Amino acid sequence: MDKKTKIKFHILAIFVIIIFCFAITQKTLQNDTYYTIAIGEHILENGIDMQDPFSWHEGLPYTYPHWAYDVGTYLVYELGESIGIGGFTAIYIATVILSIILGLVIYLVLNKICKNELISFFITLAMIYLMKSFITARAQLVTYILFILTILFIEKFIETKKKRYAVGLIIIPIIIANVHLAVWPFYFVLYLPYVVEYLLVVFSEPNIYYKINLKNNESKLKKLNKKISNKTDDDRQKYDEKISKINKKIDDLKDKLTQAKETKNKRRKNPYKLVMEKNDNVKWLILIMIICIFTGLLTPLGDTPYTYLPKTMAGNTMNNISEHLPLTLIDDLKTLIVIVLFLLILIFTDVKIKLRDVFMLSGLLLMAFMSRRQVSLFVLIGGIIFAKLIVELVQKYDKDGTKKVMKAMTSIFGKIITVLLGILVSFMLYRGKIGVPIVSESSYPVDACDYILENLDVENIRIYNEYNYGSYMLYRGIPVFIDSRADLYTPEFNGIKKENGEYEGRDIFTDYLNISSIATYYENKFESYHITHLLIRKNSKLNMLISRDDNYKVLYSDENFILYERESAVVKEMSEAE
Repeated sequence: MDKKTKIKFHILAIFVIIIFCFAITQKTLQNDTYYTIAIGEHILENGIDMQDPFSWHEGLPYTYPHWAYDVGTYLVYELGESIGIGGFTAIYIATVILSIILGLVIYLVLNKICKNELISFFITLAMIYLMKSFITARAQLVTYILFILTILFIEKFIETKKKRYAVGLIIIPIIIANVHLAVWPFYFVLYLPYVVEYLLVVFSEPNIYYKINLKNNESKLKKLNKKISNKTDDDRQKYDEKISKINKKIDDLKDKLTQAKETKNKRRKNPYKLVMEKNDNVKWLILIMIICIFTGLLTPLGDTPYTYLPKTMAGNTMNNISEHLPLTLIDDLKTLIVIVLFLLILIFTDVKIKLRDVFMLSGLLLMAFMSRRQVSLFVLIGGIIFAKLIVELVQKYDKDGTKKVMKAMTSIFGKIITVLLGILVSFMLYRGKIGVPIVSESSYPVDACDYILENLDVENIRIYNEYNYGSYMLYRGIPVFIDSRADLYTPEFNGIKKENGEYEGRDIFTDYLNISSIATYYENKFESYHITHLLIRKNSKLNMLISRDDNYKVLYSDENFILYERESAVVKEMSEAE
């Protein structure tokens, strides 16, 4: 295809991807964004002090796992405030920009790896659509961009061994360790399929046995020759038969080695389904991976990149937060369809798949089944593998088909149709967001916080609140019982590790779970925490009991939230003051 047509298609594809990414970006902010703003401001004013400043629990250590993203988000928020568009609007615009960058990077990477513009375009749109629930104002959006660039750099490095890709692979984990260190260990997961494939190919080759035997016999021959070098002719004759046997064995092994190599080359040229490649550049890739292990030290957080994930997995937050729960395929139709498509292509067509891609898909799918949050990585990285399979399928059955479609799409009529379809689909995806507020008053206690700030002394009260909106409260400057920084409230992070491997500390997260689910008597817990007020949702289990308890006085109520004063705590405080 001529260069001019390719350029026209790229421009068309980029335009459609931009409006599509804008349309699918979530407008309403999630709870994590609110504490991100507050933490960013705190870091700029106080530095990284490794202490939590936002809950009313005293002395909780905090690891600041995405401090650089927090600071960046706060600066964007402040910029929006200073130019008059509003801080939240500025964050939404920044999220749209990151979403567009992600879409364009996916398109770039697919083009570089698959070398088919049309397939890359449609797979990019499909990937972005499947990831739409993950495209929001969180640090993970930056991580997605970095992870897909990692795959590009790995593929290009083992293909070309150019130093610039090695430099990129070393820079990326440094950024991740400061922007989103919770996923820093997953960076190394992306290397494993390449490394394991290389090692398996090396150690499973049929000629390795012959190589080892050949080396041993050559070593024996060398020792014998050295041994008889100072002997007389009569003595040397005694070794002739032995030397002759070794030489014959060496010749036989060389013949077998040659035959084994020929057989291996034939098999690799025409494999049935699984392609196994031996690329010696992977040895250098292993060296890069080892170097990258030390990049976790290039952060102001000490050894946190190495300890954060093990501590998180040791706690119970993974079993009680929705996004960390195991994937149930019947509840995730889109992921089920993707898996079925993979199976259909691999079973019912004669396309071949690389061994490392099998390892990559298997690992990502396992991670997704363990935590539904990792579905995003399965789509992101699996999409590249899916695109490669589709490209191979198209080349086998209709090699010039994509060129014809691209020519049609870049004609005047084709461009009009493509642009109109792109705008129409994007509008259908976006129209549900028209009029939707950036801050949802049904999800976050906006008016209740106004009441608290106007009528209560927030520095001298202890409010019990629920997990999902604690971040909004601390953003408003109200000290909280708990928020979506779940790890902060577990003994793995605020306690000390004992000799038996368990952690001893405050398990505020578990107490919250028990209180909110009515698994414990709330009054005993409130007494132990010296709770003075409660801000809870009206439809919560806890409110069904509190609303009938004379010890709790309603101070504020709206359609979604209700604020109580715990009168026994007030009476106790007054008596202590007297």
